[in-house]
Amino acid sequence: MTARIIDGKRIAAELRARVADEAGRARRDHGLTPGLAVVLVGDDPASQVYVRSKHRLTQEAGMASFEHVLPADVAQDELLALIARLNRDPLVHGILVQLPLPKSLNTEAVINAIDPAKDVDGLHPNNAGRLANGFAALSPCTPLGCIILTKSVHASLQGMNAIVIGRSNLVGRPLLQLLLNENATVTIAHSRSRELATLCARADLVYAAVGKAEMVRSDWIKPGATVIDVGINRLVDADGKARLVGDVDFAEVSQVAGAITPVPGGVGPMTVACLLVNTLRAASAIAGLPKPAV
Repeated sequence: MTARIIDGKRIAAELRARVADEAGRARRDHGLTPGLAVVLVGDDPASQVYVRSKHRLTQEAGMASFEHVLPADVAQDELLALIARLNRDPLVHGILVQLPLPKSLNTEAVINAIDPAKDVDGLHPNNAGRLANGFAALSPCTPLGCIILTKSVHASLQGMNAIVIGRSNLVGRPLLQLLLNENATVTIAHSRSRELATLCARADLVYAAVGKAEMVRSDWIKPGATVIDVGINRLVDADGKARLVGDVDFAEVSQVAGAITPVPGGVGPMTVACLLVNTLRAASAIAGLPKPAV
């Protein structure tokens, strides 16, 4: 058996097209142009590429894109002052501060300074708390993308056994809550979990978000399970050639799983698409409009 490949690029493109349709409707019917402000601190090359991609795709979806690039040695007060201005700006409906921040800055204070209504990363304690309690909230983009990819395979996740490997605030913990909202039965595992392979082998849905290259092997996977690989790891072969791999050994696991996401081209494209979804939802909520149909 060879697993069905879950095409994140195609699903993300379809989602972005639906966002563009809804954004166009908001503009025509209500004079509302959703606006996303991205704040980049420093000159990390990977972050710069990511921010450029967000800028282009935001504009392609018919939304306003505002970029703010600050030097790596920016003072905490200056960054917080910028966030305060964006909180007040009526043209900005979503604020994303690109992480990680330089160690000189207090990440928690920066996240807490963002207006929860504009927190399109879903990291503000108000949104995290609402999500944990089962209330409507802006959810982190990567976990939201994981759920959409899973539902491209399974119309309903109700009663399915899921395992999330990784407990970060960005992926693992919110993904747990989103799976509970779908009525799945969820185990959350991490680096100190005992008999991790045995835990995985019971799961219908496996989410690998631990940050360790190709850790999940074929004998961890229940035949026919759906595997969502959140990891992005850069490996250098013996000949010096670099390649990107996930947290799952794709070649092995694809021979056992029923469906699997590739790396790259799986979860990654969904993260930006879900950022656009969150921006559209935030703009609609701030304007007092019904929740958009995305």
